[in-house]
Amino acid sequence: MNYIGSKLKLSSWIIKEVKRVAGDDLSQKVFCDIFAGTGIVGRTFKKDVKRVIANDLEHYSFVLNKNYIENHKKINHKESYIKELNDLPLRDDGFIYQNYCLGSGSGRQYFSDINGKKIDTIRLKIKEWRQKRKIELDLYYFLLASLLESADKAANTASVYGAFLKHIKKTASKEMILEPADFVINENKHQVFNKDSNELIKEIKGDILYLDPPYNHRQYSANYHILNTISLYETFMPKGKTGLPDYNRSSYSKKAEVHKAFEELIKNANFRHIFLSYNNEGLMSEEDIKNIMSKYGRYTLVKKAYQRFKADKTVARHHKTDKTFEYLHILEK
Repeated sequence: MNYIGSKLKLSSWIIKEVKRVAGDDLSQKVFCDIFAGTGIVGRTFKKDVKRVIANDLEHYSFVLNKNYIENHKKINHKESYIKELNDLPLRDDGFIYQNYCLGSGSGRQYFSDINGKKIDTIRLKIKEWRQKRKIELDLYYFLLASLLESADKAANTASVYGAFLKHIKKTASKEMILEPADFVINENKHQVFNKDSNELIKEIKGDILYLDPPYNHRQYSANYHILNTISLYETFMPKGKTGLPDYNRSSYSKKAEVHKAFEELIKNANFRHIFLSYNNEGLMSEEDIKNIMSKYGRYTLVKKAYQRFKADKTVARHHKTDKTFEYLHILEK
């Protein structure tokens, strides 16, 4: 997924820095990614550590991590389920088509009509299979994660869901194909949560805590609300032109609350090594973070220049600069 704040391009740098501090052999370490997003960092460490704990308050992230992190054993015949879902006759009474496609009269165009119908058809069948116990939870989350990623590729947006495009772009005009969200298979069990990070931190412990909170006023619940709608698939009255539901507003995206929330998280963390990814455009300054983390142990900082997030190049405005700095703040508690 083309995701705001994705650490895909930085993952090799992050693992190198973690090993430099925590040691090359991570095989007996518990690694926690408490603001997991799409789970890129947890996936990077999954093969190297004893256990990954992944958490995110957004439901679409929870689904992705239940698949990519918690699923770790082979699922038999999953390809046949993917094929069956792709071949279903389309229905036009689903929530996505009725509220987020032009053909229904909704006035919204997040998906082409056929793709809106296909998303609903597949989502309702997955729900039916689970309710009838035809599929277990591992397969349920695999299929649902596959749908979220496939739907995202077919979305008629400039990468985020704050608005839809007036005309159907090329990638959104193609019929959506459900593609498998294949995960890494290994022997270790992993845990995934859907909780407020500041509450969860009081309940868990481990060796390495990785923090990648929101940097600024962007609310992920608003930017990716359609993915939450698909994953939860609960009925509500969509609001306004964009069809937003009520959504979470993170303390980490509020200037008046972020410092207090961050210090509480650090204070309550029962982890030896803490790594915070942040950038030079965040609500907290480099000095703010240093002052907070230094209270609780040995603090160091490394930084790296990288290419900033871009929305779809064909439809989005370009930033004046393509580069920003990623800061990795390190605390040995």
